[in-house]
Amino acid sequence: MNGIIHPCFHPEHHPCPPKTFEDVFNNIFLYIDHLFSIVRPRKLLYMAIDGVAPRAKMNQQRSRRFRTAKDREISEAEEDRLRIQFEREGKPVLPKQECEVEDSNVITPGTEFMYKLSEALRSYISSRINNDPGWKDIKVILSDANVPGEGEHKIMSFVRQQRRVAGYNPDTRHCIYGLDADLIMLALATHEVHFSIMRENVLPQGQQPVHESSNMANTSALWVKKPYQFLHIWILREYLELDMKISDDSDPPGNLTIDLERIVDDFILMCFLVGNDFLPHMPSLEIHEGALDLLMAVYKKEFKNLGGYLVDMSRLGEDKRTGYVKLCRVEKFFLLVGSYEERIFKKRSELRESQLRKLCKYANNQDDYNGGCIMEIGTKNSSCIFFSEKASDNADSSEIVENTKELNEKLKSNLCKHNDLYRKGNCTDKVRFGNAGWKQRYYKEKFSAESSMDIENLRRELLANYTKGILWVLVYYYSGVPSWTWFYPYHYAPFASDMKGLAQVRVKFEKGSPFKPFDQLLAVLPPRSAHALPKVYQTLMTDEESSIIDLYPSDFDIDTDGKRFQWQGICKLPFIDEGRLLSETKELEKNFSEAESERNRNSIDQLYLGRTHKLASQIFSLRPNPNEMVNIDTSLSDGIGGFICLLNQYTETVQRVVQNIEDDGILCVCFEMIGGLMHIPCLLPGVNVPDKYFVCRQLLNLISWIHNSGMKTRLTDQPIGCGRHWVTKKIILLKLLQVSRLRQNMKAMVGLGDLLQNLALR
Repeated sequence: MNGIIHPCFHPEHHPCPPKTFEDVFNNIFLYIDHLFSIVRPRKLLYMAIDGVAPRAKMNQQRSRRFRTAKDREISEAEEDRLRIQFEREGKPVLPKQECEVEDSNVITPGTEFMYKLSEALRSYISSRINNDPGWKDIKVILSDANVPGEGEHKIMSFVRQQRRVAGYNPDTRHCIYGLDADLIMLALATHEVHFSIMRENVLPQGQQPVHESSNMANTSALWVKKPYQFLHIWILREYLELDMKISDDSDPPGNLTIDLERIVDDFILMCFLVGNDFLPHMPSLEIHEGALDLLMAVYKKEFKNLGGYLVDMSRLGEDKRTGYVKLCRVEKFFLLVGSYEERIFKKRSELRESQLRKLCKYANNQDDYNGGCIMEIGTKNSSCIFFSEKASDNADSSEIVENTKELNEKLKSNLCKHNDLYRKGNCTDKVRFGNAGWKQRYYKEKFSAESSMDIENLRRELLANYTKGILWVLVYYYSGVPSWTWFYPYHYAPFASDMKGLAQVRVKFEKGSPFKPFDQLLAVLPPRSAHALPKVYQTLMTDEESSIIDLYPSDFDIDTDGKRFQWQGICKLPFIDEGRLLSETKELEKNFSEAESERNRNSIDQLYLGRTHKLASQIFSLRPNPNEMVNIDTSLSDGIGGFICLLNQYTETVQRVVQNIEDDGILCVCFEMIGGLMHIPCLLPGVNVPDKYFVCRQLLNLISWIHNSGMKTRLTDQPIGCGRHWVTKKIILLKLLQVSRLRQNMKAMVGLGDLLQNLALR
């Protein structure tokens, strides 16, 4: 759901952005309606909003939100400068207007915005089930921001648990919406073949649709007129089967047989190494430099030398230690990848020098240079400028509108130039990768390790923590949160060549418990967004006398050493000290209002359905005991398993909102997933795998043979060829149609690494 909330809150390239929370909610409803009309679910719609995240994720959330606040500050200062300039030039522009949607950091669990969004979604769900025939026979699960966990992980946990329900149909089709590349890894990790990821087709800069200001009164259609695409996991699995084929000179060791499911699991591990939300990637593994292709090539070439597969996720449930990861093999793999580091850094250094030479060559051509604006900063609703119906008495309204457009364009251009460190002349390269001594300089500049002994001690610490991080991420994607409190305590990663000794690392996770929503707000929000907190909490990050004020620096270092653009820099914020933070908030909770206490609770999912649904009979039979969870009768729920109970004190709001709807025919109960069942990382018995699309080479050879033979191409079922080439002309035409459609959908990607690189960089 967060992939829907953000573009509806601060849309790009939109002439009339929302002004109020209500505008945002209406846009979200339109967005969901449009996606629903495309996918048309038949059994279940699971709406999952990001709740309180694991501690490992909060570091990234904190960095993003502090950076957003800093970018807004830069943007506002530049806008004020341009307004003064326009005023001096006699160019009147529209005034700034304050609005509710000025700070996108409120899209965080515990804020008033998220609380109101949950209420609005409950009303929306009830309205649709009551009035829309397409919603009449489906069940809807709402997992709002008060339910701990990231949205996509809550959905994938549900899918994994359903696979263990008796009578589960292995041919169940799943579709998830979102732009995050980690959805691909999560979908692969379920080992569900019939899985599709619906994505918005992100157009390159300069190809975005242009909306005329003359039609701004009717803008609802603009929210849904976007191209979409489906990424089908069964096709991706075929890419894997072809691209990850073990070479002839690296035959499987011993009696080991090639198993695509094990290769998929190893591939997911490799993808974690080039980027994830919980660990910084290794210096030599940049996805835009082809790091994923390198990892795949090393894996295929050295498979026999490694001794086999890197992971065995089938042992995750039975092994309380780390038997699900072959640490000796992973260590070998890292060291083999590390042997390429010198060449990678030299190539990177050469490319950097080439870019600088080109930039110097064209430095005088200022007009043709856009500042390398790969990512805009601080321009989304930064000043909340809206086109007002009333214009100044001293100027024509159309002139004011044009002047305001010109101001916004200049603002965007100036921010792009600010973003390009090469153009500003602020680029540095202290480590100088590719030059002799780069490893020692890296540890000195990034970790302040001077002597050889300091570097070795640091290397061991990094090795232990990074290994633990890799295992944490792996378990998280296959089995849920292994620890709510663990996090990687450094801003930088070790080198692949420094992972020697990985096999000796011993890892044990303590489960812990998630933060409460307000505690997470304190952990991730910058002082500029203190308004999103309860008043009793605000002083903790704004008052100079606060005992934790050091955790909220007004100015902080962004390490852009060796980077081209500002947004590539690493925010060097102090890590949140959980003990200090929680000790400060424990006493303040007593001063919450009733509404604030409700916003600060951790909740569970809610299940909605109409009174005419088959499952309604079981709900009507439930006893009025809110603490008694009853196993769902899967014969009434279309095979969906779990536990339900009547509404309790934590869902009174749901009951109140639902009862206020006219002609209410909605039932709402608490829903919990089945716990204690371990994921099965393989195809389920009885699954019907779709026909393979990649018969291209054999098919093209066959078509060439048919063409050369001079046979007529009329459509018949007459057999052609013999043996393994036996096929009918009708089949050939059907296969050609499938290949044609595939090429349109997949844009004829030349390799799996290119495919995932393109998706990850969007």
